[in-house]
Amino acid sequence: MFAMIVADSNPWWLFLSQLWSGIISWSFLQFVVAFLTVFGFVLTSATILVLAERKILAWMQDREGPLHTGPWGLLQSVADVGKLLLKEDIHVSGSDKLMFLLSPSVFMAPVIASFAVLPFSPYLQLPGGALTTGLVFLVAMSSIDVIGVIMAGWGSNNKYSLIGGLRSAAQMISYELPLVLAFVGVIMLTSVLSGQPGYPTTGTITPYEIMQFQNLAWHNTGIPVLDFIFQGFTPWSWFFLFQPLMLIIYYTCGLAETNRAPFDLPEAESELVAGYMTEYSGMRWAMFFLGEYGNMTIASAVASYLFLGGFSGPGVGFLTAQGSLLWGFVGNILALGYFILKIYALCGVFIWIRATLPRLRADQLMQFAWLILMPITLANILVTGLLYFVTVGVGLPIWVFLTVLAAVGWASVFGFIWLVGRVTTATTRRAQAPAIRAQLRARTATTPTPALRDGVPARVALPAGSRES
Repeated sequence: MFAMIVADSNPWWLFLSQLWSGIISWSFLQFVVAFLTVFGFVLTSATILVLAERKILAWMQDREGPLHTGPWGLLQSVADVGKLLLKEDIHVSGSDKLMFLLSPSVFMAPVIASFAVLPFSPYLQLPGGALTTGLVFLVAMSSIDVIGVIMAGWGSNNKYSLIGGLRSAAQMISYELPLVLAFVGVIMLTSVLSGQPGYPTTGTITPYEIMQFQNLAWHNTGIPVLDFIFQGFTPWSWFFLFQPLMLIIYYTCGLAETNRAPFDLPEAESELVAGYMTEYSGMRWAMFFLGEYGNMTIASAVASYLFLGGFSGPGVGFLTAQGSLLWGFVGNILALGYFILKIYALCGVFIWIRATLPRLRADQLMQFAWLILMPITLANILVTGLLYFVTVGVGLPIWVFLTVLAAVGWASVFGFIWLVGRVTTATTRRAQAPAIRAQLRARTATTPTPALRDGVPARVALPAGSRES
């Protein structure tokens, strides 16, 4: 009663009491824990991935990797962070100071903002996790870092940096389109499943709800072991089984969006020194480095949510549904572990591809985006819609549509691999044709001239005793 009288007579007392009740509320505590988890994960993930990349590349190339700093070289990345923090921050004379100084922050900010709509567990999620336009938000965030790259290239007053920034702009704009179209197949699946028993009544573009669509196929059986494992965890209904080619295309576009090999033309050291990062040093260079590995985790996290069931795993749904503080805590820790495991597994594929594939040429990079990925993603949307009308439209059960879609999807994966192989061979032959012709002109007159096929020398048998140059 006394507090009410004081509040009525003093507006500041009312404001402070409401502020204090908000600070000590459970929702505010959840926000603080989730924010610290997300921010800490983004900052430490780059250090972990750098060490993992060095070790995995060394293992793939039959060498040791970092050895001397810390036990088994585990502190090498920590030492690198300390070195970068202590390095001198050099400013280029004649540069655009404002753009030069702000570009690392513009490049890094979308990485942290993207995790606002990607919960780490049922409890560790920021208020943006329920954003109804979550995929649109992610696409918008992925488009901002190209602005930071262009600012770095323009503000450095360096031709190599400028070319690297322009390359990155062209590359990221080109691969943004098939990346968005790869989402459409997933959104169509949520619309198809909506209204089914146990599913929401409408489709969605929210990553958290897309994850739930992939894990609602289990109905409690009363058998404790089975309910513990499969409640909220149904890997046989994950969307990568029905749209495998879209997972591959999204992941390919993720490689291009993050400027990773074989799409690392914006920072190609052979012709551009270090591209848009050439004039940066110390902490500002580290922010670009941190942003690159942060984008790797973002691309892997989105792939996990859309195709691999998000943070779902055995025991998560069962434990968090008990209404107990202890078991809920254990369930959230399990969910966090599953989610991070999926992220780092997909990041391992990033590293594997870097150790396997050489860098593409600029014409191959653009041809791959506009002439291969774009038509395939558009065809996937058309085929998915046609299969739905052919099966469900004539009264067949929904599982028939999903089975046929999965069969067509996996067949298209093998067709995609064959197509990429043929295109790679053709473009390589055309690129090598001038050099082959020069070698042919340098041969002796006694060597027969090979026949030409489509303007490219074909393989012919040489006379006995002769040897190819």
